[in-house]
Amino acid sequence: MQTLDRIGQWPVDNASAAVVDGSRGVAHFGDRQRVYPLASVTKLLCAYATLVAVEEGAVELDQPAGPPGATVRHLLAHASGLAFGEHRVQAEPGAKRIYSSAGYEVLADFVEAETGIPFAEYVSEGVFAPLGMATAALVGPAGHGAQASVDDLSRFAAELLRPTLVSPQTHAEATTVQFPGLAGLLPGYGAQRPNDWGLGFEIKSGKSPHWTGTGNSPATYGHFGQSGTFLWVDPALDAACVVLTDRAFGDWAKPLWTDLGDAVVADLSGRG
Repeated sequence: MQTLDRIGQWPVDNASAAVVDGSRGVAHFGDRQRVYPLASVTKLLCAYATLVAVEEGAVELDQPAGPPGATVRHLLAHASGLAFGEHRVQAEPGAKRIYSSAGYEVLADFVEAETGIPFAEYVSEGVFAPLGMATAALVGPAGHGAQASVDDLSRFAAELLRPTLVSPQTHAEATTVQFPGLAGLLPGYGAQRPNDWGLGFEIKSGKSPHWTGTGNSPATYGHFGQSGTFLWVDPALDAACVVLTDRAFGDWAKPLWTDLGDAVVADLSGRG
């Protein structure tokens, strides 16, 4: 896929990328084994590990967790009311979409307590090992502390396209809007009404501007990270795109990420 070659013109020192097509395989750009910090793309991996815990019966989505009145579902969907970076309640559970890295720390502690397994170990054994993600590791907080290569995130993207670690029903629920209608801030892109989210996965819906392509379907889901990373899956294309860079997210990224998304969409839909 020559579309990815345009990344070579980006103002970054290093970048690696992949497009995972559910029916045609994987196209790559850059060093496939270079390990990058993932920042908030970490949340996808930790959310998926939590879903594995749900599948195993170790926790339940509607089990109380976090602030009074909140559940595992609230924490996964940024609807617990916890502040962004503090274990401080800012709203009643289910009242507002408050993007919360602190909420993922609370979630990780809860899963660890319920399973009796250190959370980083649980993510490794429940997600990384079965998918063959050899370079992936949770080396910091559950909200932003993972690292991985593009090859390994491609394996995770392939799992999202063809789930093997969770049931189709759990995967469908995770990528469906939870607590519909909640407004909130999408980091880097301002207020969104609504700010739709699934169980760990941000859902594009009608958000504009957005970090995915303008041509990506409303059902597109994924996450981006402040370290200059993103992963999106577009069910309408049966494809995913992973990009890792070593430059922090900022105004430089917004037009380039969207342009790349549109080029990938055009290429996969035969319009490129």
